[in-house]
Amino acid sequence: MFFGIEWDTSSQWAFAVSIFPILLHGLVVTLEATVVGFFIALLLGLVLAALKSAPTRFVRWPAKVVTEFIRDTPLLIQLFFLFYVLPEFGLTLPAFLTGALALGVQYSAYTSEVYRGGLEAVAKGQREAARALNLAPARTFTHVILPQAIPRIIPALGNYLVSIMKDVPVLSVVTVLEMLGVAKIIGDRTGGYLIPISMVGGLYLIMTIVASLGVRYLDTHLPKRGLSLK
Repeated sequence: MFFGIEWDTSSQWAFAVSIFPILLHGLVVTLEATVVGFFIALLLGLVLAALKSAPTRFVRWPAKVVTEFIRDTPLLIQLFFLFYVLPEFGLTLPAFLTGALALGVQYSAYTSEVYRGGLEAVAKGQREAARALNLAPARTFTHVILPQAIPRIIPALGNYLVSIMKDVPVLSVVTVLEMLGVAKIIGDRTGGYLIPISMVGGLYLIMTIVASLGVRYLDTHLPKRGLSLK
């Protein structure tokens, strides 16, 4: 008896075991959307950071405006725009790709600021040394500056990885059957939401802990030399 409700423990456990394989399918979709969205955020964020660091203001200011626009508009609106508005212009994307793209675009605005902070943390002496060695600007950026900036920003990027993972359930509004969406369907069909929703919460807890430990491991083991040179 719990709060006046009679519970059959054996049947509840049997129900949890029976729906676990179904939730695992949703878990796979959740992980896939997280990885693809995070990959897009990393690439697009780096592009925006490079543009915002450009010496020409005609390049720098448009990148800043785009970043602010993305950051100041809700993820749900961007998701609806990509899923419902783009088809009116002849561009229709699969629901999963649309959702992952929306996540990537939204978080690229945040990762671009993380990149910018990391790039600015690299000592000017590193650029001057690369210039003395007659390295091309592009090679200096990819082989000297960026490798030194990345280790310092791993924790911040890891935080956004976890945030993307926790935002994946939003994709259910465009028919992407991620883990929470699957749990809701199970609840709708069985009339019991406590077990499936609780299981999803537990799985999310495990995933975030594992992701956090992975980020901490990278932050500990990646070298951070060269950033203090003047």
